[in-house]
Amino acid sequence: MAFAPIALFVYNRPDHTRRTLEALSQNELADQSHLFIFADGPKQNVSEDQLDRIRQTRAVIREKQWCGKVDIIEADKNKGLAQSIIDGVTKIVNEFGKIIVLEDDLLTGKYFLQYMNDGLDVYENENKVVEIHGFMYSHRKELPETFFIKGADCWGWATWKRAWALFNPDGQYLLDELQRRKLEYVFDFDNTYGYVDMLKGQIAGRNNSWAIRWLASAFLADCYTLYPSKSLVKNFGFDGSGTHCGDNDYLQNDEVYNERILVHKIDAVVENRAARKVFKQEFASNHNFFVRCKRGVKKVLSKIRSVLCRK
Repeated sequence: MAFAPIALFVYNRPDHTRRTLEALSQNELADQSHLFIFADGPKQNVSEDQLDRIRQTRAVIREKQWCGKVDIIEADKNKGLAQSIIDGVTKIVNEFGKIIVLEDDLLTGKYFLQYMNDGLDVYENENKVVEIHGFMYSHRKELPETFFIKGADCWGWATWKRAWALFNPDGQYLLDELQRRKLEYVFDFDNTYGYVDMLKGQIAGRNNSWAIRWLASAFLADCYTLYPSKSLVKNFGFDGSGTHCGDNDYLQNDEVYNERILVHKIDAVVENRAARKVFKQEFASNHNFFVRCKRGVKKVLSKIRSVLCRK
């Protein structure tokens, strides 16, 4: 089996980028993998401080031979995260037929690459499977080692050229289809997460999320993503430094799992009901009014303590 190329997307967070690359380099198969690093360019009228952070990030990606082979693609001008990912993923899958995708704030477990490559191999010819995903929420439920959830996801993932061909960048078309088919409630995990509102925000220009359009594209095609029961990825980027961080710091897992997860073919490509319930419980428990208020108070107190400590 030829191992899938890895695409890492970076911009102006040198410390995040280094942590991500250090973890990736410790993966089994890293020394046998081809890494493409896409470094976005500066925005117009960017400050000198931001220019310096871009320079630092580009220095970090050259610090070591992070994988067996490393190619660096630097943009002269700023594309933005969404267009960078869309262009980069399209380029790699068209050339290699498959891809593993990371952003600059994801810590991966030792067997992340092994799991991704196993999944890509096992489900290569299963058209209903569009993605292999590495992140999973913390939970105490008894779930199978791997399972399917309808749609797609964005925190450490892999796909094929045949699946990425389903991606539709037209958010308005996707929203119209969800509404026409009366699928908004199910798309929102039974009204526990505001994916429809996120898609409306993309259409209105309030966000530029590629991920919501990838999710909607896969969902409307009645396709599925394979998840692990234990998370091989941790997102550490909820510090306000990222493009779409927002108030999502609760979307975490306790630890990255550092044992191998075996990928055996699941005969029926259908959504796992117990796993969907875990997702719904995670979303519902963190989106109710009282939880949001508590989280807001904690943030305010943290800022006050920070100010007082500097005096």
